[in-house]
Amino acid sequence: MNEGGRLQLAIAQVNPTVGDVDGNAALVAEWAARGAAAGAQLILFPELVITGYPPEDLLLKRHFVEASARAVDELAASVEDTVIVVGYADHDPGPSNALAVVSEGRVLGTYRKNLLPNYGVFDERRYFDAGTGPALAVVAGVTVGLTICEDIWFPGPPASLEAESGAALIVNISASPYQAGKGANREAMVATRAKETGAAIALCNMVGGQDELVFDGHSVLVDRAGTTIARAAQFEEELLICDVAVPAATARPEHPAQRTPADVGAEPATVVARADPPAPPTTAAPRLVELLEPDAEVYAALVLGLRDYARKNGFARAILALSGGIDSALVALVATDALDAENVSCIVMPSPNSSAETQADARRIAANLHMQMTEVPIAAAMGVYDELLQRPYAAGAELAGSAARSDDQSDVAAENIQARIRGNLVMALSNRFGWLALTTGNKSELSVGYATLYGDMAGGFAVIKDVPKTLVYRLVRHRNRVAGGELVPESVLDRAPSAELRPGQLDEDSLPPYETLDRILEAYVEEDLGREEIVARGLDPETVDEVISLVDRAEYKRRQAPPGVKISSKAFGRDRRLPITNRFRG
Repeated sequence: MNEGGRLQLAIAQVNPTVGDVDGNAALVAEWAARGAAAGAQLILFPELVITGYPPEDLLLKRHFVEASARAVDELAASVEDTVIVVGYADHDPGPSNALAVVSEGRVLGTYRKNLLPNYGVFDERRYFDAGTGPALAVVAGVTVGLTICEDIWFPGPPASLEAESGAALIVNISASPYQAGKGANREAMVATRAKETGAAIALCNMVGGQDELVFDGHSVLVDRAGTTIARAAQFEEELLICDVAVPAATARPEHPAQRTPADVGAEPATVVARADPPAPPTTAAPRLVELLEPDAEVYAALVLGLRDYARKNGFARAILALSGGIDSALVALVATDALDAENVSCIVMPSPNSSAETQADARRIAANLHMQMTEVPIAAAMGVYDELLQRPYAAGAELAGSAARSDDQSDVAAENIQARIRGNLVMALSNRFGWLALTTGNKSELSVGYATLYGDMAGGFAVIKDVPKTLVYRLVRHRNRVAGGELVPESVLDRAPSAELRPGQLDEDSLPPYETLDRILEAYVEEDLGREEIVARGLDPETVDEVISLVDRAEYKRRQAPPGVKISSKAFGRDRRLPITNRFRG
C-alpha cells in the first residue's frame, strides 16, 4: 500500500506461563479470536509466548522445543482471515527464538531473532542460534518488518534494512522484563528507532510475573516521526486496537526486491509471508494510557510479581510474620492487594524484647488490612532453647579454649535463635496448610547480611528483596495515600527501625543510616563501582569500607534466599552473580 492507506493492528499483551505450551497456545487462540472480532487485520503476540519467557534450561530438552513448534502448527488451523505474529521456540535448522506469521490456516513464514542478549538476566546465547538477516511480511498490501525484542534496541540492522527494503511498519514482539523506569526508556528507544528508520514501530510486550522477573506490558505504537499514538496499560493484559496510517512511500520501491544490495549496503530483507486479510471497519481513536508515577509503578510490579508467583505455582493463600515494623507492613500491603485480604494470614510472635508499641502496631495493621491474625508468644520457646544449648555451648567453649567467642558474638547467637524460632513457626504453618510463606527482608538488609539465615530469611517468596529500605518507606506512604488513610499507622513510619532482638536495639547500632547505606549499595551493587569511585562521591571512606566488607561477606546468605521480585537494574539472584569464595575486595 505504497500510495498510502491503513492497516488495523491489534497488540495482544498477554500473560503466558512458562512451560504450559498447550495452555499458552490456547491463550493465543482466545486473544486472536478477540482481535479478529474487533476487525484486526494483523495481531501481535509477545516473544516466546508459546513457551513463556524465560524458559531457561527447558530449551535444552529437544522434545520441549518440538512441542513449541508443533503447537504453532496446530494453532494455525484456527487462524483464517486474520494474520497473527506469534513468538515460539523453533528447532529447524537449529534452536532459535523465532516468530511465525500465521494466516489462512497455516504458517506462512518465520523469522529468527538476529540479536541475542547475553547480559543481566538474559542467557539467550546459551540456548539459541542467531538469525542471519532481516525479514518482511506483506499484509493487506502493507510491507511490515519483523523483529524480536533486542533486534531494535540498537540502531542498524535488522530494522534499518527492513525499512530500507520498503517496510512502512516494523513490528517488534518482546519479553522485556521490568525494572524501575525501564518502560519509559523503552518507549523512548522505540521512538528513536522510528525516527532513524522512517517507519512506524509497534512493540508488543509480555505482561506477568515469572519467578524473579515481572513483565510490565506497556506496549506501544509509535509513528515514523517518533510520536506515541497508542499505549497499552502497565501490568495488565490488554488488546490494544490501533488504526495504523501508512504514508505514501515516495523514496521506496514498490517491492523490496526492486532494490539491490548496493542500495541498502547489505542484502535486502526477504519477504517471508504475504496475506490479504479483509479491509477493516472504521475504528475509534486508539487508547493512550497515562504512565504510572514512579512509586506507583514499583508497587504495581511487586503486586503483579507476587500474584503471579502464587497463582502460577498453585498457592491459594500466603502467610507472613507481622512484626509491627515497616518491612513486614509493606509485605502485608502488597500481599493483600495481590491475593485479597481473605487469602492472607499473619502471625504475630512477640518476645520479651518486643516493645508494646510495635506489637500494638502489628495488630492495628492486621485489623486495617482485614487479615486473619494468629498470635504466638515465643518466650517459652526461647527458654527451651537456652536450656537445650547449655551443654553444647559449654562443650564448644571447652574446645575453643582461648579462641572462645566473645560475649557480643554469643548475644548474636541468642538473637538469631529468636529469628529462627519465628521462621520455624511460619514454615510449620506453611507446611501444614500449603500456604506460601513470605519473607519480609529488604534489599538493604540482604545486601549487608543484616538478616538471619533459616530465620527471617526462611520462606518461599521474598517480596521486597530488591527494594532498598529508603524505598520501602516511600512505597508504604504511597499506599497510604491511595487508601486515603493510615492503613499503616504513622507511628510505624516515624519509629527508628529495629529488629527488636535485644533490649533497646536499633538498626543504626550495627549499620550506617539507611540514607547513607543505600547510596553506597546503589554504587557498589547496582553500578559495580570500586571503593575509590564511591568515596569520590563524597562518602566517608571508613563507612564505604565497612559496607563493602559486609556485602562481600554476605554472599553465602544471599545464595540461600528465596526468589523475589526484581525492580532494580541489578537484583540479587539471576541478575547479580558473584563467587562466594572470593578474595577481591573493593
